This record gives sequence, structure tokens and C-alpha cells, in this order.
Amino acid sequence: MIKLTFPQPAFRIKEEEGKELIFDEIRKQWVRLTPEEWVRQNFVQYLLQELHYPAAYISIEKEIKLGERKKRFDLLVFDNMHRPWLMLECKAMDVDLTQQTVEQIVRYNMSVPVSFLVVSNGSYTYAWQKTEHAFESIDRLPAFL
Repeated sequence: MIKLTFPQPAFRIKEEEGKELIFDEIRKQWVRLTPEEWVRQNFVQYLLQELHYPAAYISIEKEIKLGERKKRFDLLVFDNMHRPWLMLECKAMDVDLTQQTVEQIVRYNMSVPVSFLVVSNGSYTYAWQKTEHAFESIDRLPAFL
């Protein structure tokens, strides 16, 4: 498990039609502030502020195809050659990270191959690096290439 301390955020939050919205700096739009979105936005700030990943290389909630099915990844980071490099699956803080969570991101990796897979619910974060024949657990997130 990787221990993360999220940076103090300066989020822009508003209420509209009885729903809380948060401004997503990456997508440049207001999105509904769900428990999962809270984890995603804090994780993005960690990548930007603590690990200094470039915002331009981060993509959030884009559609991918898994066979005939359409799915959306939570977060994808591209390397400096603009190739998919790290994929993150977020869950709400009250959702346990299970084998099913890991299998979900592994399926997404079939459509969008990456070097690093990460799952997080904000409290717990696990990551794996692709090796020649498998994914091996790592104890910290990689520095940006």
C-alpha cells in the first residue's frame, strides 16, 4: 500500500439546483461533487502539486471500448512522448478496494495499455508496474518521465 497525504486543496465549489459542483481544472468545467469525484480531484492535486505531473498530460473520464462495451477510465496520465503511461481507478472513500476493483482496471488496461496501474479510495492506494510478464506491486508512485 502507498501512503498518500493529499495537499491542502483550493477547490472551487458551488451549489446549483440543490447539487454541489466542483470545478475540475483539467476538464475546465464544473462537475457534480460525488464522493468518488472528491477522491479524484484530491488525487489530481496530489499528482500536480506533490509529484509535479504536467496538467496537460492528464486526462479525466474519457470513453474507451472494451469489446462491444463502452466504459470510462477515471484518470490517465500520458508520458512525455504522449503515450498512455499511468491509469488510475478511483473509488469513494467508503468503498473497499477489492479484487473486483483491480480486475476492473486490468480490463481497462487491455484497451489502453499503460506501464502503471493505480487504484485508490483516498484512504488506501495500491499501484503496480508492468514488467515483462506481469504487473508487480510498487510502494510509491513513479516520478513523471
